[in-house]
Amino acid sequence: MTSTTHSGIAAPLTPSAAKTSSSAKPPSPEYRAWLAREQRRRHWIVLARAALLLASLALWEYLARAQIVNPMLTSYPSALWPTFLDLLRNGNLAMHTWTTLAATLVGFGLSMLIGTAVAAGLWWSGFAYKVLDPFLVVANAMPKIAFVPIFYLWLGSDYSVYGMAVAIAVFVTIMVVYDGFQSIDPNKIKLAQTLGASRAQVLRLVVLPGSVPTLIAALKMNIGLALVGVIVGEFQSANAGLGFLIVNGSQIFKLNIVMTAIVVLAVLSGLMYLAIARLEAVVAKRYG
Repeated sequence: MTSTTHSGIAAPLTPSAAKTSSSAKPPSPEYRAWLAREQRRRHWIVLARAALLLASLALWEYLARAQIVNPMLTSYPSALWPTFLDLLRNGNLAMHTWTTLAATLVGFGLSMLIGTAVAAGLWWSGFAYKVLDPFLVVANAMPKIAFVPIFYLWLGSDYSVYGMAVAIAVFVTIMVVYDGFQSIDPNKIKLAQTLGASRAQVLRLVVLPGSVPTLIAALKMNIGLALVGVIVGEFQSANAGLGFLIVNGSQIFKLNIVMTAIVVLAVLSGLMYLAIARLEAVVAKRYG
């Protein structure tokens, strides 16, 4: 922007003079009202979740106290807290929880790495996909609990838990990630190839970045599936872990221990899900 001096020569405006109505306008009343409604809605959602949890615990406590259900078989919430504190003091709870968490993270990581690598191989070779597709469908449909004694014999008591975690999660990962790879816009792939990109570069620069939402969805599924696999493996062969704690407590008819371990499992799975959700939010800001 310029101004004309007394000599008729155009001169640039100073920064202070250049300030006009182009500065950002404040939000409209309608937009502020919408933000307030959304904030209230989020608060109500949190309150509803808390109310549902408290109502479930209260109903459980009432049914057991009133002998409507047998407290010897179901325990009740107020009896779990002393058991939780006792297990926490003697170190058993921390040890069993860490054992299960570590095995879950290992199985989760292996499932994602193997599943993504196999999905990339199937995307790379249409021939390999046509050959392996029916075998993957059958393997995914098989009841994985049938593998427990096999993994116990093959891998031993220490590593069969990891085998179960991978077996339950890896086939779902392959199919979900492969479908994500296939859903990439073919025009983007053709454009990259037109610009001289090799197939490896297309995979690295187009397919993988474009499949980030699919990979996040696979992470969400895998963390739960890996935990299920670890618990199933611990039921059969482990001498530590929350699954072992559940089996051991049921065998000696200490249902307080069983229910406490189940509650800890629920908290653990919730925390892992929240971690994935946080990762999803960070990734959404970058790729969204």
